Amino acid sequence: MPNSQLQQKVVRTLATAQVLNGVGVAGTVAAGSLLVSSITDSETLAGLAQTFSVLGAAAMALPLARLTARGGRRLSLSVGYIAGTIGSISAILGGSHKNIFLMLLGTFLVGSASASGYQARFAAIDLATQETRAKQLSFVVWGSTIGAVAGPNLMDPAGKLAHHFGLPNLVGPYMISATTLIFATVVIQLFLRPDPYLLAEKQASVKQHKGSTKAALTHIRSNPKALFAISAIAIGHVAMVSVMVMTPIHMKHVDVSLRIIGFVISVHVLGMYVFSPLVGSLSDRLGRVRVIQIGVTILLVSTLVAGTAMADDALRLGIGLFLLGLGWSCTLIAGSAFLSESVSVEMRPASQGASDLVMNLAGAGGGALAGIIIGTLSYGWLCLFAAIPVAVLGFASNQKKILERD
Repeated sequence: MPNSQLQQKVVRTLATAQVLNGVGVAGTVAAGSLLVSSITDSETLAGLAQTFSVLGAAAMALPLARLTARGGRRLSLSVGYIAGTIGSISAILGGSHKNIFLMLLGTFLVGSASASGYQARFAAIDLATQETRAKQLSFVVWGSTIGAVAGPNLMDPAGKLAHHFGLPNLVGPYMISATTLIFATVVIQLFLRPDPYLLAEKQASVKQHKGSTKAALTHIRSNPKALFAISAIAIGHVAMVSVMVMTPIHMKHVDVSLRIIGFVISVHVLGMYVFSPLVGSLSDRLGRVRVIQIGVTILLVSTLVAGTAMADDALRLGIGLFLLGLGWSCTLIAGSAFLSESVSVEMRPASQGASDLVMNLAGAGGGALAGIIIGTLSYGWLCLFAAIPVAVLGFASNQKKILERD
């Protein structure tokens, strides 16, 4: 099968898995924060749910990269989805028995499924050409749209399902997650053949390096293009996570229904994914740095809109969070493509793993600080603090325009 036809099959398979992954993971975002808040009776600690989820994604970034180097994308993606399934079961037990340790262990392992989702975007470009790299990557990111938008809107029916089995309503999304992640594993195992990474390695004239993360980070630090790319990915992610994870808590201050909260989060996730193909095409046409700059502008506008919204103003919060997701999409897609083409071929796998590690550690830190800020100050102050690193990234992009060759 020619590479172009195989690439189309790879993208379709990865996109299908991303739909299932999106349904599972996105539906647990708001539920996790609300469950932790309920168990601990503390809004300040509510951010721990997303913090542990992001830490789980960070912890799995390097093991998944190593599994890719040893056995290909099919092995690494499946491991992440299976770990996420186990995490969903742990969260169900923790939420049902008000056990914060099982609950946080569950969210940590669900982060493994997120890590597989992030790794899937790199799997999409193993066989892609440089001229279409961002567009191919964006198609897999877009594959998350259906599942990720549907996931939060399933909070209410999932809650009823959980209630039917005598369980707390908020563990319902984790029941959905356990089911969809099993199906995602089956899709990857059956249809991601031949493995795109192993085939690309076989076809490459230079054998890809199985080196350490330390070597990858050293390589990135000495490469201004790669350093800027990984900074764009991390800063866009920390701004998105910190604002998004505290929005349900902000809305709950005035007892907004789970259905409305789920709707706002689904609109946010729609912004993250629905325009991914357009972002990818613009990245290939306008250049990576230019699209990152567009993302910076959108993120700054989003923090202004959301940060000035009342807790019961679902429309304004929805607009702000939609823009938050769209800005994140720009920094993630353009930054990921820029990173992959800015490092040497032999360092690419380790650099991709290092990128996800840095991104998720930044998100974990943002989620933890977000809980403290909203607990001691307010949601508006949180949005202001989230805008600061984004503004710094915008300034840095103006200094580094010459790094990109259009």
